[in-house]
Amino acid sequence: MSEIKTFFTRNKNVESVHSAKCLIVNSLNEIIFTTNNDQDTIFPRSAIKLFQAIPFAKSGAIQKFNLNTKQISLSCSSHVGEDFHIKELLNWFKKLNISLESIRCGIHNPLDQNSSNKLLLSGNKPTQIHNNCAGKHLGMISSCIANNYNIKSYLDFNHPHQKEIRKSIEYFSENKIERNDFAIDGCSAPQYGLKINNLSKALINLSRNIKNKKNIANILVEAILKNPKFIGGTNNLDSNLIKISEKEIFCKGGAEGVLLFVHLKKGIAGVIKVEDGNERALPSIVYNLFTKLKILSSSKNVLLKKWHKNKLINHAGKKIGDIFTEIN
Repeated sequence: MSEIKTFFTRNKNVESVHSAKCLIVNSLNEIIFTTNNDQDTIFPRSAIKLFQAIPFAKSGAIQKFNLNTKQISLSCSSHVGEDFHIKELLNWFKKLNISLESIRCGIHNPLDQNSSNKLLLSGNKPTQIHNNCAGKHLGMISSCIANNYNIKSYLDFNHPHQKEIRKSIEYFSENKIERNDFAIDGCSAPQYGLKINNLSKALINLSRNIKNKKNIANILVEAILKNPKFIGGTNNLDSNLIKISEKEIFCKGGAEGVLLFVHLKKGIAGVIKVEDGNERALPSIVYNLFTKLKILSSSKNVLLKKWHKNKLINHAGKKIGDIFTEIN
C-alpha cells in the first residue's frame, strides 16, 4: 500500500506529520497511484464548486446579466478578498440589483491577510461580499432569477436549483448521492459526501466533456484558465498551479485539505485529501506527487519547486525547520 506523509521539522526534529489519502487515474479510469482509500467517503467542500456551477452556466444567467469571464470564474471560486475579487463581485451585485443580505453565505474577514488588514485600517467591516463563497452564491441566485425561482429559499435541499446541482454532481461522478451523505457547508450551502473514486470519475468525465468546446462545462473551465487568480488568489495553490502549468491543469482546493486536479491534455485526474484536514501540507504533497509521476514537464516542475515552500520560516524571517513529503 502506498503512503503519503508530510513532515514538518523544527531544527532536525520532526514536530508534526500529516498523512494524505490520494487516488490518481488516467483517462480510462485506470489507477496510476493510490493509497488504497478509493472507497473512502470525503466531503470535497469547495473543490467541487465547478460542478455546483454547471446549472448556473446552463441557466442563461451569464447572457442575461452580461457576466464577464472574471465573474464566471468567481462562480466557482474560493476567493481570498483581494481588491480585484471585490471589484468584480460588487459589479455583479449591481447587475442583479439585489441587496448584500440576499446571499446567505455569512460574513468573515478576507482570507488574504493583507486585504484583511487593509479593510480593518479603512474603518470598514467585512460583509457577505468578503466571504470566500460569495461568487458561488451569486451564481446560484443569478440562476434562480434567470429561471424565476424563489431566491429566499435558494439554499434549501429541495429547492429546484439545489436539485439541479445534485444532478450535475451525480452525472459527472456516476454516483447517486444518498440522503445520509447530505451535509451543510461552511457557507450554509448544501455539501455532499462522495467516495474518492467517484470524485476521480467526475474529473475524468469533466476532461472528456470539455473537449467539446460547445459543452456547458467548457464555459466555466475556460473562464477559470483565463483568470486563475479569480479561482482563489495571488498566493493560492490552485491559482498558481493553473498558472505554472500554463493552463494544462485545472484544479480546485477545498477546506480540510482537499485538492482535485485534472491534466487536461494528458487526461490524468487526481484527488488528494489530507487526513487531519491541514491544508498546509498540500503544496509539498503536490510537488512530490507531480515529480514522482512526471505529471508536469521538467521545466514546469522547476517552477512548481520554486513556488512551493519547503522551509519553515518564522516571523523574523529565520529558517527554523523544513517541510518534506515521503511517498512510499
